[in-house]
Amino acid sequence: MAPGKQFDGLPRGGHSGMRIFFSAGEPSGDQHAARLTSALQKLNPEIRLEGFGGPAMQAAGCHLLFELTTMAVMGFLRVLPLLARFRRLVQLAEAHFDSSPPDAVVLVDFPGFNWWIAKAAKKRGIPVIYYLPPQLWAWAPWRLKKVRRWVDHVLCTLPFEYNWYRDRGIECSHVGHPFFDQAADYPIDEELVRTIRGTGAQPVVALLPGSRRHEIAANWEVQLQIASKISAEIPEVRWVVGSYREDQLNLCQEIQQRIHPELRLAYQLGKTPEVIAAADFCLLVSGSISLELLARQRPGIVLYRIGSISRFLSRFLMHCRFITLPNLIAERELMPEFISSGNPQSDITEIAEISLHWIRQPDVFAAHRREFRQLSATTAVPGASDNAARRICELLQGESAPNSPADRQDLFAA
Repeated sequence: MAPGKQFDGLPRGGHSGMRIFFSAGEPSGDQHAARLTSALQKLNPEIRLEGFGGPAMQAAGCHLLFELTTMAVMGFLRVLPLLARFRRLVQLAEAHFDSSPPDAVVLVDFPGFNWWIAKAAKKRGIPVIYYLPPQLWAWAPWRLKKVRRWVDHVLCTLPFEYNWYRDRGIECSHVGHPFFDQAADYPIDEELVRTIRGTGAQPVVALLPGSRRHEIAANWEVQLQIASKISAEIPEVRWVVGSYREDQLNLCQEIQQRIHPELRLAYQLGKTPEVIAAADFCLLVSGSISLELLARQRPGIVLYRIGSISRFLSRFLMHCRFITLPNLIAERELMPEFISSGNPQSDITEIAEISLHWIRQPDVFAAHRREFRQLSATTAVPGASDNAARRICELLQGESAPNSPADRQDLFAA
């Protein structure tokens, strides 16, 4: 869609018969799309939702043609064996678009596959909306030509992302990030938080090793070495580990028993929000978990280990100063970042030193946490799912509406 052009309105069936096809491939995308699904159904109980996704979307009322989250992988070498299966899924979508074209296609993250879905939809004249769009502002911005060619409207989740797309002539709206909806709706188990913290005044530090096995394999040993170095200086530190799945927890325990069996770590399965809420600060592997720290107002130190080749290529492909979302939002390093390959000893030493400084200098840490709370108060605001649903309906009805929170005063109303 050319810059400035609006949707022409529903091409088929009017509002009551609206049909939307979703494509979400990551487990996190499944969760966010499920919230959007529920929000759309609240606005229009007669809406029909279908497509590719995961169990959360299905439970929310979206009819799945295929459970795409079973194929969630990252990296070229991991994707390569699945290319034939991905191609068959594109053909399934093409056949569905030909036989029963929806009023719109909503893509959720997962750009490698979703570019194909966008292309198939646009070829058939079906409007395409991208929710949680690819981070082109960070990696390989020349892919913007795909957005111009195949996407009609981008629903941006972060303010700097909206500015980036808008300044490049892309039709877009800022709706807020659904991660903050998820954090706000989650019922924190306060009793568990108290149990994790214990009865003394000892510091509590959370270890968050990532949600994928390859992240654990690359980073967990380094995190354990950091914890060991800190514990040698301050033995009373309480360590708690947040694991998403049982297989990840087992892998972390196996590695710990092999290299640092002396560490006393409390493992929590499926209770990462409580782990974060109980901690004074966190040592985390880079990812969307940084947004949960922002929502819970807990500072953190970010680690991400990558291979030498990836590190070399990132010098040419990476086009942003930080990789951690709270830092990008704040436009400064509120969460110290350590992204490296090769020998990790310098990272281990420096992360341990920052941690020890925070623990030993409570006034310094309190000032740092106040800055983090101020950013959270202005950014970690729920309402993104409702905002996105409302904007999709406006677009499909051909209604013009302000695109940014600066122009739309009620966009982030509590």
